[in-house]
Amino acid sequence: MANRRIAFYAPLKAPTHPTPSGDRHMARLLIEALETTGAEVELASDFRSYDGVGDPARQAALRTEGGAVAARLLSRYRALTADARPTAWFTYHLYHKAPDWIGPKVARAMEIPYLVAEASFAPKRAGGPWDIGHGAAAQAIKAADCVFCLTRLDMACVGRLVPPDHQLRFLPPFLDPGPFARARRDAAGRAELARRFGLDPERRWLLAVAMMRPGDKLQSYQRLGAALARLAGNDWQLLVIGDGPARDQVAAALAPMNASSGGKLILAGALPLTQLPEIYAACDLYLWPGVGEAYGMAYLEAQAAGLPVVAGNERGVPDVVRHAETGLLTAPGDDAAFAAATRRLLDDTGLRHKLSQGARAFVCGERTVAAAARNIGDALGELMP
Repeated sequence: MANRRIAFYAPLKAPTHPTPSGDRHMARLLIEALETTGAEVELASDFRSYDGVGDPARQAALRTEGGAVAARLLSRYRALTADARPTAWFTYHLYHKAPDWIGPKVARAMEIPYLVAEASFAPKRAGGPWDIGHGAAAQAIKAADCVFCLTRLDMACVGRLVPPDHQLRFLPPFLDPGPFARARRDAAGRAELARRFGLDPERRWLLAVAMMRPGDKLQSYQRLGAALARLAGNDWQLLVIGDGPARDQVAAALAPMNASSGGKLILAGALPLTQLPEIYAACDLYLWPGVGEAYGMAYLEAQAAGLPVVAGNERGVPDVVRHAETGLLTAPGDDAAFAAATRRLLDDTGLRHKLSQGARAFVCGERTVAAAARNIGDALGELMP
């Protein structure tokens, strides 16, 4: 409602951060969902509490800096008239490497509800190099009046910390499916993309969209390369959208598919999100092993455009891809099974069409900003009647 004023904060990456990523995209989508409920949303701070190396001294310094930010915010909020102050605080994505040093302090002092989304908790981090951040994440989760979990995996871990009288809600990943659902595969668009990227219009087009960086992303590219090296036939080609510091390693990981099969590789580099709907719609399959994937926004984008998915059945992937309904999930690390699932969909036009329809119906029916807004709005209604 109009009297809901939400202070929004993302300790890992602010929605105003200049570098695109799935994390930034979800932060912006959450703001859109909050605004769809009728709330006014203000970015409380762009302070980044991230420590990527496990340095206790840095974590202690970030704790001190976060406390100073909280004090400044409280001073500013208290200077406002009552009808201009935040009526709730919403933090997106806190965990041991990026805890929330601000929200719990401000919410407690202002006596307003504290809500968090995509909080994760890993007991194995206790006593390790991120122990300070780990403890802070646990305290924030315990303090939250409502915890939204974007995957069931996180829900199982986080649920143990949520007090019985607080809310624990499943808020599955979502997006605005409009641009992707409106994109339609047509001969003219496909011919233009074939000219632009050097794609063979007589072959099936396989697509992967991901940043090229060390860690899980690179491991996924390596798994993809190993799987496609097993994929026989010369009726397919792989278009990769993405770039980053591991580009040379990605190219090396994917090179074997050209040597061992009739496949063809096209590395198109990074492209603006506005160009992706037509590319998704023009392709035949979306492939991504999803090593360590929290959930993967690209899976939802592909399915919204009617693109069946082949993915690894790990972590949060089953929460965004439904096996045999919107795509095929294979055992993590099983390159032969991944290749076999891809070949099955290349050969079976009927199954491909069925999964395409299922994918579009799933995302456009259940994983929209409007659906998320209803979920969040219900929580706000209980906390702020």
